[in-house]
Amino acid sequence: MKKVRTRYAPSPTGFMHVGNLRTALYEYLIAKSQGGDFVLRIEDTDQERYVEGAVDVIYRTLKTAGLKHDEGPDIGGDFGPYVQSERKDLYLPYAEELIKKGHAYRCFCTKERLDALKNTEEFANGGYDRHCRNLPQEEIDKLLAEGTPYVIRQKMPIDGTTTFVDKVFGEITAPNSELQDQILIKTDGYPTYNFANVIDDHLMGITHVVRGNEYLSSTPKYNLLYEAFGWEIPVYVHLPLIMGKDENGDISKLSKRHGSTGFDDLIAEGYLPQAIINYIALLGWCPDSNNEMFTLAELEKEFSVDRISKSPAVFDYAKLEWFNGEYIKSMTVEDFEKIARPFIRQAIGDKPLDTLKIAQILQQRTTKLTQIPEVIDFFAELPEYDAEMFINKKSKTNAENAPVMLKAAYDELKSLPEWTNQSIHDSLIGLAEKLAVKNGTVMWPVRISAAGKKVTPGGAVEILDILGREESLSRIEKGLEKLK
Repeated sequence: MKKVRTRYAPSPTGFMHVGNLRTALYEYLIAKSQGGDFVLRIEDTDQERYVEGAVDVIYRTLKTAGLKHDEGPDIGGDFGPYVQSERKDLYLPYAEELIKKGHAYRCFCTKERLDALKNTEEFANGGYDRHCRNLPQEEIDKLLAEGTPYVIRQKMPIDGTTTFVDKVFGEITAPNSELQDQILIKTDGYPTYNFANVIDDHLMGITHVVRGNEYLSSTPKYNLLYEAFGWEIPVYVHLPLIMGKDENGDISKLSKRHGSTGFDDLIAEGYLPQAIINYIALLGWCPDSNNEMFTLAELEKEFSVDRISKSPAVFDYAKLEWFNGEYIKSMTVEDFEKIARPFIRQAIGDKPLDTLKIAQILQQRTTKLTQIPEVIDFFAELPEYDAEMFINKKSKTNAENAPVMLKAAYDELKSLPEWTNQSIHDSLIGLAEKLAVKNGTVMWPVRISAAGKKVTPGGAVEILDILGREESLSRIEKGLEKLK
């Protein structure tokens, strides 16, 4: 059996959409699950759509996602160059070979003539009337001698059908009468996407072509090219669409109106790369178990093409956030502190607070890193709050006992010989026992005075420990003033 070789061939046109990333992931997994090679190829023949810096986005995304390619523009390989614009001279000879074999022809139609076709009823939605398909050779020679610009078009069969087999959608048959005589080589000498990727896939020994199912209708054209050259046809794997849910509940193709759709945007929103990859893997693929949590290494072992679904997958941001939270919870607190530190510093600035202790109280309560600044901003500065916040039914605090509890807690804490989490805990718990009240009756007013918020990551003890003796006592004093 031939070694499995897949390729990810993005165009450098901007950001990395999650649909493109899923394609790259599945190509990677198909190769790695079968001991094959994953190839990166940059398809930049559409120069009008080229975006400066987009190639760096591709490299960075693959690296961050952990999808390490075996061959590519940056690391080389036996089948380079791996940038289509650097392969420009390869394609024209193949197109001319097709002309000789009767599978392609030169089209000299002007832009004006093609635009005029669009004004006719038959070609209002595009297409070509095959005007140059059967030009006499003398006329072709004359036009060439005059230097008339031309494109090279594929000569599609007019009758019969073309059938191909897809690993996801099964056998598909298309009437040849519906196939347009597509352009293979443009007037600038560059190949079209449809032609270049067939030539490159063959020359690079690609065995499995993986792409979105929007390319199903183009596949008969590719097959006719393979057959015209007498080349082996690759295995086709067409992936279902990724959809989004509109505000009214309707499902439509995933776009920015549903939320962030780019990998970089999701990272900026506080999602972890490994959580994104895990979630995207399940958008169209079902594992052979009830397990949903997979590392990339585990996906390499578990993945199989026969479990890819035909049905569209809906991108659920709430589900992604759940995955993200699970990944955060599973980290060591030290690893979590490293990734959370920029967000912690965003909230507390350069205050000399222990970020590891802050990470400890955040970790089990965080589902997106971007949530962090808002929930710990009170560490930087005590917010304005109302004395009514000291009253809490569950903790059995009211306007009468809250000042008493807070003053007693202040006196206990002020007399502590050392300021540690354990000493603060023992002091406040001991105070509640001495006053014969619930722990919460003491803790609630202390936490309100320390944080100025009803909801905080961590309780009174953790907050006082992080704030330190001087700041904690100062804040409690302000709370006592409010209660007067």
